[in-house]
Amino acid sequence: MNAIQTRLAALGVYRPDPYAPEDLDAYWADTLQRYANKPLNDSVTPVEPLFPLADVYDVRYEGFDDTPIAGWYMIPRVESGKRLPCVVTFHGYGGGRGYPERYAQWLLLGYAVFAVDVRGQKGDTGNRLASGNGTAKGWIGQGIMDKHNCYYRAVAIDSIKAVEWVGGREEIDPDRIVVEGGSQGGGIALLTAALSERPALAVANVPNMCHMDFGLLNSTGSLTELSTYANEFPDRLDVVLDTLSYFDILNLAERIRVPVILSVGLKDTICMPETVYAAYNRLTCKKEIHPYPFMGHEHIGYHNRKTIEFIRRHFG
Repeated sequence: MNAIQTRLAALGVYRPDPYAPEDLDAYWADTLQRYANKPLNDSVTPVEPLFPLADVYDVRYEGFDDTPIAGWYMIPRVESGKRLPCVVTFHGYGGGRGYPERYAQWLLLGYAVFAVDVRGQKGDTGNRLASGNGTAKGWIGQGIMDKHNCYYRAVAIDSIKAVEWVGGREEIDPDRIVVEGGSQGGGIALLTAALSERPALAVANVPNMCHMDFGLLNSTGSLTELSTYANEFPDRLDVVLDTLSYFDILNLAERIRVPVILSVGLKDTICMPETVYAAYNRLTCKKEIHPYPFMGHEHIGYHNRKTIEFIRRHFG
């Protein structure tokens, strides 16, 4: 085997031990039950679109708390009465929902889109989460010392509620909902697929939130915020790791039951290939992964085509 084949072979059998807490299932059962009937308090405002063949709405809804989460809801103009597939998409770390035209490819396929902000980042959504501890720069350290009131728990519920909102729309086919994203968004897509029964497919490009104990040691991305915090307070490292363990896809992989497609770059130093394969190798659902030996932390056009083909195979 050449060097690339050797590297891929090693990653293909990479199965680090999960570090799941004993009460993982109980934690999520309690969390999901607690928020199951929380009202969305949503609003839907029409927006003048740039596209003549799509309707665009500015949506605000509530998830974990009373923070209004902003999203673009876009519907292609098709024959009346037709129920549409929908792509619920999450952005990368430090980003936002951007502009509606960013999601044109899904509209061209005849799919509706719900593109939501991740709270507090560079979008139109604030963050009313009260943190019991200070943090290094960034967001993921908010509440890291309290697994019941941490940033990742808030994001998880926000994302589940996004899928819930879409699933309640009369123009959406509830059996054809995709959760999709890259980097942070890919991790959130997998997390949502693990915790919600509504998604039918999950698309995760160079996903974060996988094998986060390894990432804490080695990643050059958002997890450096937590490593900086733990370096300042070494006595808090065990609590940081314990909190992360409830949200790590490595520990939640077997809860995902729907087909999944992932991408991974072998030169990625942010969402490192070890982290992606660690989670992928524990998935028990229908799955496929596409490794790119010379790709870093990015999303290439070739894989975008593979993603579209994957969705069309399942949805027609």
